[in-house]
Amino acid sequence: MTPLTRRILEVVAATRPGDVLTYGEVAREAGRPAAARAVGSALARHGAQVAWWRVVSASGRLVPGREGDHRDRLEAEGVPCEGHRIARRRGDR
Repeated sequence: MTPLTRRILEVVAATRPGDVLTYGEVAREAGRPAAARAVGSALARHGAQVAWWRVVSASGRLVPGREGDHRDRLEAEGVPCEGHRIARRRGDR
């Protein structure tokens, strides 16, 4: 596992239930603001180790192909979803 992947997983692991980050926000918090795609790759490979469902696209879109599971997990934490997107973001409570 690369140092960047490790840092990405640390950032996601520190995200509280009910909070949601974008791939870009995770990349910035991991110290690599241009690495949003690396966040997606890291979560695709190692997402079982962290709460991957707390990360969405910049538009709030859920993971393509896993929208149902993604939505169920977010809604279980109190994050409302509309279709294939979240209805609010961190701090919007």
